Amino acid sequence: MEFQDVVRRRRMVRSYDPDRRLSPEVVDRIVDNGLRAPSAGFSQGWGFLVLDEPADIALFRDVCTPDEAADRWFAANVHAPLLVVPLANKSVYLERYAQPDKGHTDRSDAWWPAPYWDIDTGFAALLMMLTAVDEGLGACFFGLPYERVDAFRDEFGVPAEFSPIGAISIGYSDEPARDLSSRRRPKADVVHRGRWS
Repeated sequence: MEFQDVVRRRRMVRSYDPDRRLSPEVVDRIVDNGLRAPSAGFSQGWGFLVLDEPADIALFRDVCTPDEAADRWFAANVHAPLLVVPLANKSVYLERYAQPDKGHTDRSDAWWPAPYWDIDTGFAALLMMLTAVDEGLGACFFGLPYERVDAFRDEFGVPAEFSPIGAISIGYSDEPARDLSSRRRPKADVVHRGRWS
């Protein structure tokens, strides 16, 4: 399948068939493809918590449910056969770029123009989502309530240096197909050639 075909089929799915689990081979392919994402300095400062057991997913929902307005958070309501939580580790990048071949002598983040630890982890998440679509699955990237991140770390044993950038739900879609093309911003509004204006 051509890349453009995969991209055209990709859409965020929030409702999954509860009776269809994913095979371990499919889960491994999704995760393995994410690990091939590019990273600054080949730092690979990421980690991925894979939840594919119903009890673990239920625990994730419980831990990520905020005290107020829980219905506003997909993290508190997600029902999918697979959740992957991508986590970024800033310290890996600071250590890597303090090495002699990178030309920096300290572990400062002051000179970084953007948080590449989050960006690279996002690249890996996108590759996982594209792999899911290639497998005929639906996927959705969503945020975790900020005030629940520490509880999430504690419950799942995530070290403090790893920060979740969000989570990905994956499964067989239980939603009717939607055409959102009319809501897509025109190319001329977002692509600027040569100069911005």
